Amino acid sequence: MSIPDYQSLMLPLLEFAKDAKDHTISEAVEAIAIGLGLSNEERSEMLPSGGQRKLFNRVSWARTYMVKAALLEPFGRGRFRITTRGIDALLAKPTKINVDFLNQYPEFVEFRIGARSRSAGAADVGETNGSASEQTPQELLEISYQSLHRQLAQELLDKISTASPSFFEKLVVDLLVAMGYGGSRKDAGQAIGRSGDDGIDGIIKEDRLGLDAIYIQAKRWKATVGRPEVQSFAGSLEGQRARKGVFITTSQFSAEAREYVNRIEKKIILIDGEQLANLSIEFAMGVAPVISYKIQRIDLDYFEEE
Repeated sequence: MSIPDYQSLMLPLLEFAKDAKDHTISEAVEAIAIGLGLSNEERSEMLPSGGQRKLFNRVSWARTYMVKAALLEPFGRGRFRITTRGIDALLAKPTKINVDFLNQYPEFVEFRIGARSRSAGAADVGETNGSASEQTPQELLEISYQSLHRQLAQELLDKISTASPSFFEKLVVDLLVAMGYGGSRKDAGQAIGRSGDDGIDGIIKEDRLGLDAIYIQAKRWKATVGRPEVQSFAGSLEGQRARKGVFITTSQFSAEAREYVNRIEKKIILIDGEQLANLSIEFAMGVAPVISYKIQRIDLDYFEEE
């Protein structure tokens, strides 16, 4: 089964807390996962950013919303417990607890109004088009970020694919240096750009001391790069007595090409157009920041004396 949305987790979370003991989110997540029969893969499923497990995030938001409705209350460092109101809510035997259910409590309505006013008329926290979303606010933010990232990566790859060979050479040099290869920018510039082939070929230092060398081949192709091209590159490595190589393309590699590099002794890294664009974004090659958002959480250590 798929992981329930955070609203569907409100009732299981409140039922977990009905023993009136104080609990942690981790304890609640484990109990709910067992109760729902979630597999290890489902329990391990991450948010788009990979920064947190999806189940943990959704249980945390379910807790936050029920705290705002005073069904649960914080208790001690990073813990929570059920309130009298929460017990009364369970005694009413609700079939589900969601945002609509929580709207009966004035504290929760006040929270929603405050969230709406702080967002200057934007959609309510965790809601879209006036109806409650299945995603938590953090999930919505991460999904939007990933969508913008994919769009930027595609636009960047389109620019790279239509750029001149000399610009492509500069981009690859700048990127490799930014990633820590090639020593200085001057050294890297001298080592790369020795042959045409509508791209670049050359040798670059693995580190600033030049303890090893990496052979580079890059192709601004639209067609898929197959095994013959990669096998030819491996042969070039043999002729140079090189043990490591990086093959960069603006298109993609065939399955046979990827299988081939996994079977040979030499270490060859294949970087396709999608990965090239993502690395360029990660190391700020050809992109500029527009706006940044800092997501913060409560520092429990700060409140430890409470």
